[in-house]
Amino acid sequence: MAWSKLKLDEVAVRRTKLLKLRREGVRYDDERVEALGYSSPNAARRDLNRALEAHRDEERAEVSVYRQQENERLDALLEAAWPCATQPQPVFDKEGEVVGQQLDLRAVDTVIRLIDRRAKLNGLDMPVKTEVTGADGGPLAMSTADPDKLAALIAATSRLDTDTPANTATSTPDEDDDEDEETS
Repeated sequence: MAWSKLKLDEVAVRRTKLLKLRREGVRYDDERVEALGYSSPNAARRDLNRALEAHRDEERAEVSVYRQQENERLDALLEAAWPCATQPQPVFDKEGEVVGQQLDLRAVDTVIRLIDRRAKLNGLDMPVKTEVTGADGGPLAMSTADPDKLAALIAATSRLDTDTPANTATSTPDEDDDEDEETS
């Protein structure tokens, strides 16, 4: 038997209160969670998971509607640009005489961008594979760095945007700032 509207509203209110408590860091076994009417901490946990799943389903549905609307807009734009991109158009000279025909390259570019946007929107593009290699395409050399070398590297790269980079392996940026103020 389906739940009544009143029962659905009660569940929604209880779940909202439970979610608020969980966001505040309240544990499932806290008396405030039990006061909401849950028979055990596991019952509260399961109810919250059901609520979150329902919310994910609603989000997926919203995303699906958005994607459909965007696809329809892209269809309309593609329909408008397609004839100019695929059928040669007359080329006129200064006197208005037809001297030839050619494709509208701006329309071709527009069509390509619309197709690219559709592929991205619908996840049609293959993921890009990236491979990191060492010198001359060989294997990447990995090693451990001693703390002094690591600190020197950090110091050398952390202050590249200043005229006088930090030059200590043991100082912190705050200490370097204090030294600059003392010398000023």
